[in-house]
Amino acid sequence: MNTVAIGSQPGPASTRLSSQVADPNSGLRAVTECTGSAVVLHVGGDIDASNETVWQRLLSRSASIAIAPGPFVVDVRELDFLGSCAYAVLAQESVRCRRRGVNLRLVSNQPIVARTIAACGLRRLLPMYSTVENALTPPA
Repeated sequence: MNTVAIGSQPGPASTRLSSQVADPNSGLRAVTECTGSAVVLHVGGDIDASNETVWQRLLSRSASIAIAPGPFVVDVRELDFLGSCAYAVLAQESVRCRRRGVNLRLVSNQPIVARTIAACGLRRLLPMYSTVENALTPPA
C-alpha cells in the first residue's frame, strides 16, 4: 500500500494524514489513513475523562470520511490507557457508522481491551481484530 505523509509526493492507493489534536497537552496522538472506502485511525497515548471531548471529535471526524461499505478501523494498539469513557464513545460511533452502512472495527492485542468489551456487552458493536490487515479483510 502506498501512503502519503504530509509534505510528501501523493501516492495513488492511500492517503495518510496526521490528525491535529486540538489540545497538544491532551495525551492523545493520531494518524488517519484512507484507502478506497476504508479509513484506518491509529491512536496512541491515553484516553480518559480529561480528553474525552477531543477523542469524541477525532473519532467522529475520522469516521465521517469512511464510505459504505467501509470499514472504519480504529487501531488502539499504541494506547497506554483506554478509560471507560473511550469505550462509550467507540460504541456510540459504531452505532452512527452502522446507520451509514459502515462497520467500525477495533484493532487491539491487549487482553484487557477484549475483557472490557466482553464485560460491557459491546462485542457486537466493537468487533475486535488482532491486526489492521485482518480488520480490512472482507468477511468470507
